[in-house]
Amino acid sequence: MPTFSTSGLSLAYDVHGAGAPVLCVHGFASSGKVNWIDTGWIETLNGAGYQAITLDNRGHGRSDKPHDPELYYPIQMAEDAIALLDHLGIERAAVLGYSMGARIAAFMAFSHPERVAAAIFGGMGMNLVNGLTDGNDIIAGLRAPALSDLTHPTARQFRIFADHTGSDREALAACMETSRQPMARADVRRIDVPVLVAVGEADEMAGRPETLAELLPQGEAVVIPRRDHMRATGDRVFKEATLEFLGRTFPATTHS
Repeated sequence: MPTFSTSGLSLAYDVHGAGAPVLCVHGFASSGKVNWIDTGWIETLNGAGYQAITLDNRGHGRSDKPHDPELYYPIQMAEDAIALLDHLGIERAAVLGYSMGARIAAFMAFSHPERVAAAIFGGMGMNLVNGLTDGNDIIAGLRAPALSDLTHPTARQFRIFADHTGSDREALAACMETSRQPMARADVRRIDVPVLVAVGEADEMAGRPETLAELLPQGEAVVIPRRDHMRATGDRVFKEATLEFLGRTFPATTHS
């Protein structure tokens, strides 16, 4: 994977296909490959005429993994994503984010609306504002000596996922401390780019998509039937809703 440098860190990325650019920002404990390639998203976007760009966020995948919680605020990771667009010479892109990646996309759209043509917040509803209630349990789970020590269901889920992806668990614990910083309700109201909020019907981590969409000046919501937080990522309904939304807000014939 190619890399670029920003804020003293080396971050990995990849570019797939050609067409109007869609920057894909993965969720916590995941990577560009796990979140977007393994789920068929890259194939879906390329098939619809889009160029898909995957980024391994700091602390994840093949990117540098600092253990300092002060390096994982969402605005810092949003600036990483903007720096990647700069590195690639892309003036304006759609941004597809899932979970933590959706939070990053929100901070991108708030701070750099001129760079974000449209955004999809997958796996992130009203908890963009309310915050993540299970964060401390997840941190404890990542730092626990063994999986068998854990009883909290969400902590177990993320510990298993982190081990499955071969993650640096201390870097993830540091990331969880600060990357879950909520966005102020007043700032959400100022995100004036088209946003699709897509959350699984059984997702207990994201918060309601409809409530968040109502706050956004150009927000709309979709509920992904019968899916929880982990199983909604590659869902067909999510993909179809995203392509329909992009077709209206950032057609594949649009170029950077």
